[in-house]
Formats: sequence, structure tokens, C-alpha cells
Amino acid sequence: MKKCFTCIVCPLGCDLEVTLENDKVVSVTGNTCPRGKVYAETECTSPTRTITSTIKCEDGSLVCVKTDRPIAKDKIFECMKIINAKKACLPINIGDVIIEDVFGANIVATSNAK
Repeated sequence: MKKCFTCIVCPLGCDLEVTLENDKVVSVTGNTCPRGKVYAETECTSPTRTITSTIKCEDGSLVCVKTDRPIAKDKIFECMKIINAKKACLPINIGDVIIEDVFGANIVATSNAK
């Protein structure tokens, strides 16, 4: 089986073709750097995503947040339920951990709030 992807790791946007046999990657072509090969292999075997969102603060304002590392793609909706249920305490600085260990990642602030 073959799958085609556009690499999103760098601005080149290489067209990748992955050959799979028994759900295992046997070859990746089209990448111009080693990161494209890793991206294609990961996307076929265990896709992950970095989540960016906002969390409501106790005063009703919003603060921007993201996961500090990618999480499994199939956990995105569960992660968003956890984020949406949380209210952050002010003040918040960029890099503050707002929620610890959400599917192996911390939810961290990407903006300041006072």
C-alpha cells in the first residue's frame, strides 16, 4: 500500500510517498531532508499533534496555551475537553504550566495575563 503526504516539518513542503507492508513502513521517498522521513514514518505509525488553544481565566479573560510536546492524534478531543474544563489563576506568564500531564504533555501558557 502507498500513502502520499505533504511534509509539514519545514517550509519546503516535500511531496512524500510512503510504502507500507503489513502496516509497517518499508520506504519513504520524496523527502529532501531526514526530518521528512521521520515525519512520514510517524504519521503512518503513530501520528501526533501539538495542540494550541485558549484557557479561560478566573476573571473571564482568555490566555493562549499549547502542549509542550505533541500528543497522540486520537487524544485531541479528550485533551480539548480537559483544557475547556480548566480555569486558570492569574497572573500567568509565558511558559507557566497551566495543566500538568495531559497524555504525556503539559499545557503551558504562550501569552501573559494579569
